[in-house]
Amino acid sequence: MNVEEIRRNMAGKIFEFSFPAIISMALTAFITVADGFFMGNYVGKEGIAAVNLGLPVIYLYLGIGLMVSVGGVAMAGMALGSGDRAAGNQVFRQTVATTAAFSGLISIVFLFCFRPMLSFLGAEGQVAAYFQEYYQIMLLELPVMVVNSSLGMFIRGEGNPSFYMKVTVANAALNVILDAVLAGCLAMGAGGIALASLISALASFGWLGHYLGRKARIYRFGGFRFSREILVRGMLNGSSEFIGEMSTGIAMFAYNLVIMRKFGADGVTAFTIVGYVSYLFSMVIVGFGQGASPLISFCYGARERELAARIRRRTNGYVLAAGAAVFFAMAGLRDWYGGLFVPNENVRAMVGGGMVIFMVSFFFSGINSITSFYFTATGRAFPSAVISFSRGLVILLACIFLLPSLFGIAGVWLAAPVTEAVTMGITGGFLWREGVNIRLARLNGR
Repeated sequence: MNVEEIRRNMAGKIFEFSFPAIISMALTAFITVADGFFMGNYVGKEGIAAVNLGLPVIYLYLGIGLMVSVGGVAMAGMALGSGDRAAGNQVFRQTVATTAAFSGLISIVFLFCFRPMLSFLGAEGQVAAYFQEYYQIMLLELPVMVVNSSLGMFIRGEGNPSFYMKVTVANAALNVILDAVLAGCLAMGAGGIALASLISALASFGWLGHYLGRKARIYRFGGFRFSREILVRGMLNGSSEFIGEMSTGIAMFAYNLVIMRKFGADGVTAFTIVGYVSYLFSMVIVGFGQGASPLISFCYGARERELAARIRRRTNGYVLAAGAAVFFAMAGLRDWYGGLFVPNENVRAMVGGGMVIFMVSFFFSGINSITSFYFTATGRAFPSAVISFSRGLVILLACIFLLPSLFGIAGVWLAAPVTEAVTMGITGGFLWREGVNIRLARLNGR
């Protein structure tokens, strides 16, 4: 990979890196949707509600993993862009080790937090029982999932995104098969669905470990000297991703709290089903972001700021087109989709009525997310963190608590599009300043 190659074939390079990432992330989301399908059809709507109540836990893992990994990948990418492969490899080794240590510690802490969390949310009966059954096993699976994701980012960063896509395809296929066997054939319920995720994650880890131990071109497993500078710089650089995921977790907690108390388990189930579409689309966005980020970091490290900005603009156009495509496709399928997971007319009506409103956010969320990825990839944590913090916490929380009080269940669906539209104003301000700085740098260069 070199700058001239990227300049000559920008679209081709973006898709070369992004397409495998999109497939990988979409399949990751598909696993969640498949779990929801088996949970709804073999356990019941209470099972879906129980899984959704624990999503803040998952977002915490993702937040820690992304904070360490995305920041580390950006540092390693800029090291490769400057020609220092040894430094990039040291960043890789420490980043993966740190990700494993942090995620393992989170699992230990959460083992003692089940009942307080359920009590606060007001969950009881079957919902509480399914929650405990499912997440006791998922606390073993989630650290493996986070480490796998970290390894995948570095594999894409060294220029082999197709390999990680193959691993993800195999993981998704194995997970669905095990869901069908354990939940469907053996009637193991919520625990069986969680066990399917654990087994498939461990299998993926084994394949990734073999590649990075023996076949990788740049990033290889091995010893390293712990560097506080790498840890601090990586975490600061990835802070926006941490803020984004943690904000999503907090927002999900707030959603569950408001919906459970105002609309009950049916409302939580309906929100979860609509959320599957949002989650799938967000994985497409993340795929584009993770695919474009190594290119942006490489160009920025090579002092090609304008080229890095062009990659960001082109990627923004792609995610906008993807958002429009998902919106119009799912708008036509919302009635069928509402009845796919649980045979409950009340839930189906909620999904059908709310999906179109909620999906308006897709026209804005991609641009906000890709811009945040761009600033992280170029080592500028502040604007990235502001965008993530605004859209994921401050504005969204205000909408979650205010709009349902004003508009009932419609307010639940309105929270996301209102949040993303307001955040676009903040994103636009940072991009305007970025454009001014690039033009000034061009003039000074002359």
